[in-house]
Amino acid sequence: MAILYVLVARGSVVLAEFSGTTTNASAIARQLLEKAPGNDDMNVSYSQDRYIFHVKRTDGLTVLCMADENAGRRIPFAFLEDIHQRFVRTYGRAVLSAQAYAMNDEFSRVMSQQMEYYSSDPNADRINRLKGEMSQVRNVMIENIDKVLERGDRLELLVDKTENLQGNTFRFRKQTRRFRSTVWWKNVKLTVMLILLLLVIVYIVMAFVCHGLLLPSCF
Repeated sequence: MAILYVLVARGSVVLAEFSGTTTNASAIARQLLEKAPGNDDMNVSYSQDRYIFHVKRTDGLTVLCMADENAGRRIPFAFLEDIHQRFVRTYGRAVLSAQAYAMNDEFSRVMSQQMEYYSSDPNADRINRLKGEMSQVRNVMIENIDKVLERGDRLELLVDKTENLQGNTFRFRKQTRRFRSTVWWKNVKLTVMLILLLLVIVYIVMAFVCHGLLLPSCF
């Protein structure tokens, strides 16, 4: 999966989060929430090994996700915008005073569904191109997490190796469904063609037989 982790927070208070694999992204994300400069709106990305933490802060509400570096920035930020809009639309002003994890049980399911969509469905990228989401990441800064957290030792990002297996399994299942559907339609078309061909042959044979025997009843 391209996107592996997501959270929604007010300041440093996490209101909801979801992880698609075993990882310490949650711990790193909390440090980023505490260290992220100021309270102004921003779009910023932090690199760590082959993963990128993308952060979108709007009106005091922060949406953060961790994605594979190959995912680029357009899709992760489109995903963050989608999550932000859904969260605000669902909870409104309640986000201003909600306790930690108050929305986690309910909204984590939404984050899981949208994470899978933006990670695996090719339509997500096509839709984002049409919406012009590129403008949202035009001024994104890329910084190293170790630099932001100001630690002398290297901060290791631990991601369970089952991540790739999960992603590959999902893609295999999806490709298998498409293959089965394609084969089914081909079989249906072939069957229809064979039936039509058989009817034509029967009609021609009957026409010759009836004409040869001069059976008036046949015409």
